[in-house]
Amino acid sequence: MPRQRPRSNQWPPSPAPAAAAIRCGLCEREVQATSRHHLVPREEGGKHGPTVDLCQPCHSSVHRFLSNRALARQYASVEALREAEELQTYLHWIRKQRVERISNRRGRR
Repeated sequence: MPRQRPRSNQWPPSPAPAAAAIRCGLCEREVQATSRHHLVPREEGGKHGPTVDLCQPCHSSVHRFLSNRALARQYASVEALREAEELQTYLHWIRKQRVERISNRRGRR
C-alpha cells in the first residue's frame, strides 16, 4: 500500500510573500538593487561616515557630475544631493524611467 502524504490545512498554498520594496535614496524610485554611497567619499575622510543606498543609475551619475571634493564639502547629505544644481536635469529624467542599469559613463582611470 503506498504511503499517503499528510495533508496541509491550507489549500491552495498561499503565495510567497512579496519582497519588500527597495527605494533609491536619491530618486526615490522602487528598484531591484541598490549600492551603498558614502555621503562623504572615503578618499575625503568618510570611510566610517554616513551612507545612503542608491540605485546604480543614480550612483553612477552622482560621481559623473560631482567631484569627490564637492561631494565632501557641499553635498554631504541626501537633501543637499537632491538640491544639487548639477543633478536637477538627471533627477527630472530618471524619476520617469524604469531603467535599472545605465552604462558607466565615468572615464577610465
